[in-house]
Amino acid sequence: MGRLAQTDGLTEIQRDILATVREFVDKEIIPVATELEHKDEYPTEIVEGMKQLGLFGLTIPEEYGGLGESLLTYALVVEEIARGWMSVSGIVNTHFIVAHMINAHGTQEQKDHFLPRMAAGEIRGAFSMSEPGLGSDVAAISTKGVKDGEFYVLNGQKMWLTNGGTSSLVAVLCRTDEGGSTPYKNMTTFLIEKTPGFGANPTVPGLTVPGKIEKMGYKGVDTTELVLQDVRIPADRILGGVPGRGFYQMMDGVEVGRVNVAARGCGVARRAFELGISYAQQRSTFGKKIAEHQAIQFKLAEMATKVEAAHQMMVMAARKKDSGERNDLEAGMAKYLASEYCKEVVEDAFRIHGGYGFSKEYEIERLYREAPMLLIGEGTAEIQKMIIGRRLLEEYRIAG
Repeated sequence: MGRLAQTDGLTEIQRDILATVREFVDKEIIPVATELEHKDEYPTEIVEGMKQLGLFGLTIPEEYGGLGESLLTYALVVEEIARGWMSVSGIVNTHFIVAHMINAHGTQEQKDHFLPRMAAGEIRGAFSMSEPGLGSDVAAISTKGVKDGEFYVLNGQKMWLTNGGTSSLVAVLCRTDEGGSTPYKNMTTFLIEKTPGFGANPTVPGLTVPGKIEKMGYKGVDTTELVLQDVRIPADRILGGVPGRGFYQMMDGVEVGRVNVAARGCGVARRAFELGISYAQQRSTFGKKIAEHQAIQFKLAEMATKVEAAHQMMVMAARKKDSGERNDLEAGMAKYLASEYCKEVVEDAFRIHGGYGFSKEYEIERLYREAPMLLIGEGTAEIQKMIIGRRLLEEYRIAG
């Protein structure tokens, strides 16, 4: 393990968890990641390995069978996994977000029902806000839930569900229009249990996952649509039991997700740096290794500085959330910086590889296609800058 991206002040348990995950990544993920990615094949054996390590219960409290670890531990684990293959970190990300939302906002019955099986990896979560043509304008969602006695009837179409097919639990944001004073107070999160798979769902009449969306990168993990046509969900499957709180619950989950995306950016950037500095010491031009050329040394210096800066900002954002403080400013900064730096570090590693960077035989080709997803996942760079700007104006508002 190199000098970059170290984290001070970790407990012995945190260090042990990270060492175990790092070994798992080096032995079980990196050797097969590129082959599976090129095939767009779901990493079944890797997921089983993560279940055995208890990673699906990493942040779930011990009383529900989890490890009860912090957001910082979660982020550092995600960073290690993304270093091996970013798609695998996506498999755990939405699961972590839904588990966090249930633990923070769910009723006691919902916690007792879902969390023990989520900790064991028997139930794996996905969450759904976005819709076709909607982008980041969450207030404009049109998927609607209408109360019908002890049920709600859901109709609409959702988009960009990571783990939409393989998940067995989806947290879905809908409009319920039950008297809230703003659009944000008329949104409700529903917890929908379903059978994993594609097509019409055999256990939830009216729910359909049409199939995988074909993507340029971020392969292996399934990204899908979700169609709801007169889907009847019991009222006790409203997250928290009370309608109208869905937007705020989802935004809490997204804060966790933005730290996750920052961690993924850190992991992919670190792997790109490792590949670049290794190749630079093997490739020769003009009678010497290219690492001896000043131009390449400058690139490596810039790459390493970006890896280190992104990691430290990600750690700060995670620790802020763990302390119980509001962290939307820090999470937005971390996500923005890490995703932008990741793109730049990957591109520099790609340039160091020269023509071989364009070859599918070299790992950097995969990273080059994966990095762009981080620029848009959990809110685009422009959305992050908007959040950051608004929060800065709150913090530095002049008197009068």
